[in-house]
Amino acid sequence: MNEQVNEHLNELVNEQGLVQKQKQKQEQFSSAELLQQFGWNAGWEASFSAASAALPKGCMPARVIAQFTNQYRIMTTAGELSAEVSGKFQFQANTRSEYPAVGDWVAAAPMDGEKRAIIHSVLPRRSAMIRRASGSVPEEQVIGTNIDTLFIVGALNGDYNVSRIERYLVTAWESGATPVVLLTKADLCDNIELSIAEVEASAPGVPVHAVSAVTGIGREALAPYLQPGSTIAVTGSSGVGKSTLLNWLAGGELQRVQGIREDDARGRHTTTHRELFPLPGGFIMMDTPGMRELQLWESDGGWQEAFADIEAIAANCRFRDCHHERELGCAVREALQSGALEERRFTSYKKTGRELAHQMRKEQSVSKRQQKSADKRREARTSFSKLMINAD
Repeated sequence: MNEQVNEHLNELVNEQGLVQKQKQKQEQFSSAELLQQFGWNAGWEASFSAASAALPKGCMPARVIAQFTNQYRIMTTAGELSAEVSGKFQFQANTRSEYPAVGDWVAAAPMDGEKRAIIHSVLPRRSAMIRRASGSVPEEQVIGTNIDTLFIVGALNGDYNVSRIERYLVTAWESGATPVVLLTKADLCDNIELSIAEVEASAPGVPVHAVSAVTGIGREALAPYLQPGSTIAVTGSSGVGKSTLLNWLAGGELQRVQGIREDDARGRHTTTHRELFPLPGGFIMMDTPGMRELQLWESDGGWQEAFADIEAIAANCRFRDCHHERELGCAVREALQSGALEERRFTSYKKTGRELAHQMRKEQSVSKRQQKSADKRREARTSFSKLMINAD
């Protein structure tokens, strides 16, 4: 009788053990799925493993899904947590651009019993969209990172502006992401083909699509970019329909939208912070606040790529340092005179080039001042150490 009881108890224990193991496997699978929904893959796993030796115990991979000044929301295998960087991170960071940004994969340690975590490290970025931060001191601001495709959105209404799209293209090419131009509100345009042709002429090598969330125009053309695991950022001015585009592709309202001002067709700010959204189909979209003025930052390579057609013409100028003004044998001036190059596009080319050159000079000046300050601090610490040694 006792043997039968013991046998039955052992069966129950074994059964409970199997159930517990199955439950653990399900929890592990669910945890892995959480990160996979935000783009986690073998490549990022290898990157995290390479960095793990230098990390504190308890760190796990996480992706920054939203940012609020110095506070972050991150997605981990333990779910969504609020986070901030460690004191050591703050001490070692030389610039604001080294801090986590939306899209970053980070190493974070959850705090026991809390829905909070500490970020200790940022994994190497594969792409980064950067602009010049507002203010008198030149400083870069990271808009988003680890972006595969960048949707540059312009609306086909009264605020339609090709030159503004060109500025975004300069930043897009510099970021390392693949740019795609989306002309939204196509239902408001009388000649969609003409607008597409105009933007294509100003965006050599960049796909251009007209779309409308109202009528469904262009939805099928976006399918090649909406691949599982890929991260797509949406950028553009206020009122061009970025949040509407996000809601349209999501099949539901993820972001609140507002109307535009009737007097100038310009939009009101709807999105107030950058945020990642996993959408049906397995891709991830990053919505960003509208920018009325995109100030460029260190985009010499992006500038040349965005104006590759003019750079190709300039290669035929007689003089290598041709300024394309009154020089003899200037191929660019000849193209302007023949109509092969549009005056508006050349003006945009010169304007952005001057802006980048000015930006570089200011940055070099600030860097020199910062280096002098760093040298003075280092000298002060050395002098203080000598005094303490002599005092002993």
